[in-house]
Amino acid sequence: MMSDVFSKSKRSEVMARIRSRGNKATELAFAKLLRAQRITGWRRHLAIKLPSAGGPEGKSRQVRPDFVFKDRRVAVFIDGCFWHGCPLHCTSPSANREFWVKKLKDNRTRDRFVNRLLRRQRWTVLRLWEHQLAQRDWVIAKILDYLSSDDGLAK
Repeated sequence: MMSDVFSKSKRSEVMARIRSRGNKATELAFAKLLRAQRITGWRRHLAIKLPSAGGPEGKSRQVRPDFVFKDRRVAVFIDGCFWHGCPLHCTSPSANREFWVKKLKDNRTRDRFVNRLLRRQRWTVLRLWEHQLAQRDWVIAKILDYLSSDDGLAK
């Protein structure tokens, strides 16, 4: 194992400045799949304003699903296997284990919270794992099922 050129605090500062660019490759693959099937009416990262849960009156929260079908009130999230703790593919890093266990747990907690907020506002929430995109027919069937729902509620 190679030693770090930075101190632990400096490395933490450097890493904290790195900003995520999202799961662009998986999102582009999903968009390509939607286009190939001529599924329209979606937007990427469209902000959905939701009332705050338990916060000060009048304060709202924004959620930006990966894909939004606004007219059908369907929010689609493409979750990365590592970042969202896929039971099939997520592996916990051996270095800084305590940090990563907490980080991944917090991500899953936030996902459940966002799902709950959206559903309370009568949005249908669909979460797909990045590895499921390889099952194209299944993904298309799932999307079409959610978009054709008469009541607009999650299945």
